[in-house]
Amino acid sequence: MALAAGGFLLSGVFRASVEGDFDSRLRFDLEGMIAAAEPDKDGHVILQGHFADPRFERIYSGWYWQIGPVDRANIRPSDTEISRSLWDQTIKVTNSQKEGPLIWGRGTGPSGQRLRTLQQRVEFPIADTRDPNDVRAYQFMVAADLSEIEDEISNFNGTLLWSFGLLGLGLIVAVFLQVRIGLQPLRKVREALANIRDGKARQLEGKFPAEIAPLASELNALIEHNAEIVARARTHVSNLAHFLKTPLTVLTSEASSAPGPLADAVQRQVTTMRRQVDHYLARARASGALDVLGNRAPVKAVLDDLARVLRRIHAEKNLFIDVDCPAPVVFRGDRQDLEEMAGNLIDNACKWAKSRISVRAWAEGAWMLLVVGDDGPGLHPEDRARVLERGGRLDESVPGSGLGLAIVSDISKLYGGGVELAASPMGGLEVRLRLPAVA
Repeated sequence: MALAAGGFLLSGVFRASVEGDFDSRLRFDLEGMIAAAEPDKDGHVILQGHFADPRFERIYSGWYWQIGPVDRANIRPSDTEISRSLWDQTIKVTNSQKEGPLIWGRGTGPSGQRLRTLQQRVEFPIADTRDPNDVRAYQFMVAADLSEIEDEISNFNGTLLWSFGLLGLGLIVAVFLQVRIGLQPLRKVREALANIRDGKARQLEGKFPAEIAPLASELNALIEHNAEIVARARTHVSNLAHFLKTPLTVLTSEASSAPGPLADAVQRQVTTMRRQVDHYLARARASGALDVLGNRAPVKAVLDDLARVLRRIHAEKNLFIDVDCPAPVVFRGDRQDLEEMAGNLIDNACKWAKSRISVRAWAEGAWMLLVVGDDGPGLHPEDRARVLERGGRLDESVPGSGLGLAIVSDISKLYGGGVELAASPMGGLEVRLRLPAVA
């Protein structure tokens, strides 16, 4: 926009300069013609030296002069003197504007030429008369073809256009190179932050220019500070869990030692409190883990470890746990959260399965899917929504808090994922867990 505005300004300045120079030449020629004019004794005009200028001698050259009488009756065409360049034509003035003794205007010349005209009235005394006030007036006119300056301006505008076009293109290329090269360190910072977010790094790594190094240092300090805050929060959560579990254990023991309606009521409330404590402590720990940049966990290693541990815990059922997970699948989050969710799903399947459990995991773009199915009795479609709710336990005969699926659902939502329940091809329940993955 600045180049375009500058181009229009330069074009306007050049046009004004060329037109001013053109008018100066017309004024110079008019003054020269008047200076060369001399009256004879009858008042007729004679050009001394014939106003010798080759431009006025070449036919239809675009430069013309014309002298015609004014303030006289019965003026004949032959009374008008014309330059040789006009041949047998005369100039027809179409519009004019007076500026002092001069009259500027436009006119039409031979072959329809557009002319710039300049006129001035000049009076000559008549020598062959007794009246000293007897004079004759003549209108002196010079004219020139405007196509000369239009061609000159057009050539200048053409040169201006391609030169400014090349200048603009050069500036665009220069700015592009400056942005590409000058902002390269910021792109390195962006890539380093993406690696931290995806869990590929713990802090900004690499060398940065002096202008970017303070930013990288502050970001690394911020990441470390954030990790310290989360670590302290986890410690407080763990301390709170131990603090609450001890009084709850005491209450349970006291209630067990003194059977009765009151003891039963205490047992029920203590059980409810434990379930709620487990539920909210799991959520609090997962929320804290979300604030730590760079968390990542290999899914296959976690699933293999969980399957091995749960086979031992449920050894009396002699369960077959089939784990199918490609090694490259990586969960973008805290390993403990993955263990919490996957452990709850596999443990729940172990409690209800007859002999076989299927655990499958794979990546789909920026997400990973974990599907756990069993060959147990399954779950009625109307009951599936209830087990995902807090406290939605359907069967008290199986040990546990009944919050496993609810905790999995809450933690997965904190990561932007979710849990779905469906019928397993093996006849039991199938749980589908969707979580973010490292691309």
